[in-house]
Amino acid sequence: MGAASEDRIHRRGARVLLVSHEENEPRLLMVRGHDPHDPGRYFWFTPGGGLEAGETMRAAAIRELAEETGHVLLDDELVGPVWRRTAVFDFASRPYTQFEEIFVGLHAHAASRSRTDAAWTEIELETIDEVAWLTERELRESSIEVFPAQLRESWTWFLDWDGVTRDLGEVDE
Repeated sequence: MGAASEDRIHRRGARVLLVSHEENEPRLLMVRGHDPHDPGRYFWFTPGGGLEAGETMRAAAIRELAEETGHVLLDDELVGPVWRRTAVFDFASRPYTQFEEIFVGLHAHAASRSRTDAAWTEIELETIDEVAWLTERELRESSIEVFPAQLRESWTWFLDWDGVTRDLGEVDE
């Protein structure tokens, strides 16, 4: 958008595909938000975010899931990373390049330790509109953007993960 490339924010991030099988078909916990500088732009995205100093990807995924959704997983309850990617995007009129690892967790594990106190940052309070369990079909047919876009495709490969981390390369969002 209007920012020079040297203003680009480079960071590392971790995300979680939290899966529930409680209603006879798999559902993912997704977050619906909007860009505060483009209020007509809505999108679904996975819980997660940037790493803190000295933090591993796995630890960041667990922390971010708890902070954004209140669902708590233990380290050994996270599978993966199933995906690696470099996301190039603009948010709040700032350009980002974020190297991400995406993990899978099962809601059955997190449900026993769920908290009611999601700890949203100021920007999350401003931009998160909803946290919801969505089916593969609901994401595929959603009228708003979905990040990562591959969630509009079949989920079989990460629901029955073969242990191979897929590298999605660089994606523009």
